[in-house]
Amino acid sequence: MTVTLKTLIASAALAMAATGAFADDTASVTAFYDLLSNPGSAEEIAAFQAATADTWESVGDYSGATKSRDAFLGQMGGFGQLIPDLNWQIEAMHQDGNFVTVRSRATGTPVAQFFGVDGQGRSFDIMTIDIHEMQDGVIARSWHVEDWAGALRQLSSR
Repeated sequence: MTVTLKTLIASAALAMAATGAFADDTASVTAFYDLLSNPGSAEEIAAFQAATADTWESVGDYSGATKSRDAFLGQMGGFGQLIPDLNWQIEAMHQDGNFVTVRSRATGTPVAQFFGVDGQGRSFDIMTIDIHEMQDGVIARSWHVEDWAGALRQLSSR
């Protein structure tokens, strides 16, 4: 059996199409994290809205409750006031088909009580893991886990 260049290219194209590898959705996902680090920025809010579906959902646990895009923006606005130096740094990003997985690092110094803990000027540094489901180049749903218990331990340590 002789493999021609044409056959090889056609096979590669078929394999890439089957896995969704043609799509590079990392720019949309990066806009999500830019908002997390700059939650009060009108420019970042607009970029987040453009990068997410109107029906985008945030899923943080198995309770069945989800957060809408507008509710999430409200929460992030509150975080921006409470943690003015909030930084959400992407450490690794991997796309497989319609899913983009991100490991990131969230740091910040709350200026008031955070989840009932007065950090007295202390900062936190936590790991977060997110899985974003992409649909037509925008994020349709995000599942996320943040180490908020670790943040509270860091803020309450003496």
